[in-house]
Amino acid sequence: MPVRRISLDLGWFGLYALPGFLGSTFMAVGALGVGWFPLSADILQWKFIDFVQTETIGLALTRSFVVVGAALILQAWLVVGIDALHGKILQIETIYFSLAAWLLPILTAPPLFSRDVYSYFMQGKMQLAGNNPYESGVSGVPGWFQSGVDPLWGDAPTPYGPVFLLIEKAIAAISQDSSLAASYLFRLTSILGVAFICLSIPYLARAHGVNPVSAAWIGVMNPLVLMHFVAGSHNDALMVGLMCIAMMIALRGHFVAAVIVATLALGIKPVAIVLLPFLALIAAGSGASLIRRAKYGAIAGLIALSTLFITSALAETGPFGWIGSLATPGTVKSWLSPTTAIGMLTGGTLRLLGFGNVIDTSVGLTRLIGSVLLAIVLVLLIIRPAGRSATRGVALSFVALVVLGPVVQPWYLLWSIPLLAVTGLGHKQLRIMVLAIAAFTVHGIANSSATADTFLELSDGIAMVLAGLTLGLAMLASKAERSLILGDSTEQDMLPTTFAEIESAKERELA
Repeated sequence: MPVRRISLDLGWFGLYALPGFLGSTFMAVGALGVGWFPLSADILQWKFIDFVQTETIGLALTRSFVVVGAALILQAWLVVGIDALHGKILQIETIYFSLAAWLLPILTAPPLFSRDVYSYFMQGKMQLAGNNPYESGVSGVPGWFQSGVDPLWGDAPTPYGPVFLLIEKAIAAISQDSSLAASYLFRLTSILGVAFICLSIPYLARAHGVNPVSAAWIGVMNPLVLMHFVAGSHNDALMVGLMCIAMMIALRGHFVAAVIVATLALGIKPVAIVLLPFLALIAAGSGASLIRRAKYGAIAGLIALSTLFITSALAETGPFGWIGSLATPGTVKSWLSPTTAIGMLTGGTLRLLGFGNVIDTSVGLTRLIGSVLLAIVLVLLIIRPAGRSATRGVALSFVALVVLGPVVQPWYLLWSIPLLAVTGLGHKQLRIMVLAIAAFTVHGIANSSATADTFLELSDGIAMVLAGLTLGLAMLASKAERSLILGDSTEQDMLPTTFAEIESAKERELA
């Protein structure tokens, strides 16, 4: 058997890695002005940081840097996608080395697009003080506001699982009183999650007959990963990474280990509970009877409960304390959530017609309808798995959670994108995915401190339009990129296929 030689043509660096690296560098520099520094950070006293954080010119420059950086990253991603889909990139190492180059500058930047990471830190401080974050918010901890926590979540109990509480506690102990130092430690946990996704994508893609290069391009290299998993340091990165590892382990036939890893993901964010019944489907085997599937489902439940009890005991919290906090994210009314948006539009219309302020009632009703539909969809995906793999079932379940759930954040798309990528996308599905990623990239720029404090002021609306125009020009910079987004006779898909031609092309490349 011939030994495989990895020989990357350095031309990939200038074509794929360098543009994204420059975009990421622009974004990292811009983050010094519009990123989130805690009020207690000594760095705010530095003259340059004070200038870019408080002076009009400094803020304008750094906001422009973030927008231009995002535009460069988005265009670089589209260029990589065109070549990946047309078979011009034959090695997944090209994708991963380019991604590493894109991520390096952002690793040094302060939190950008979100300051949830400071809430993580203060929840860890609560635990060190002997308080249970499932029972109250961080506002009772001295110095919580100066540590950078968003006041919106000051009184909210944590919705995270016991595994993440342990991580919060450990990082709070290591970083002591420095919330800025803690933010970088949390970013390392997010990088670990991204690494888990990178590790699992090749195996999952090959298991489903999908080109791993294309799957890695859209599944882990997309701009939302850089913006929200790395720059924003959301704990969703570690959750998604563990879910992907659990699916890989399950497909290799290690049912118990897969359930334990999935439960660890659940211990980060409880939404990962969706994974468990599909792991049971894999263990039961294709075409298994309902009784056999139920049997493995019960075993998965027992293993998950045991793992939860152990992690909860280590975290010194009740195993189900997070259940009462699951509604915490839903306290925010987001237009990104279809069920919430329909409720607000309906309530607003009724108010204009003279029925009084019934917006809250209307939103509650549409969210209830969405929850019922969601339950039906999830049950159907589990009890009628024929025609799709378990991995595809998990991906579709997360799509349903986002579409029918009460609240949507841009990084919620990343719950399903890697698993959709490894199970294949048709022409229209691929185009929709690319458009969705591009749209939420624009949203992340427009609806953040990168361009505006709120949507409602005129200057902020102008900033949003400018951000959209800049990113739009980047997306449509060439005929090839327009074909990827808008579609034409040369468009490619990511449907399952054999790897004979791919492997043959690789052998020619390496010969």
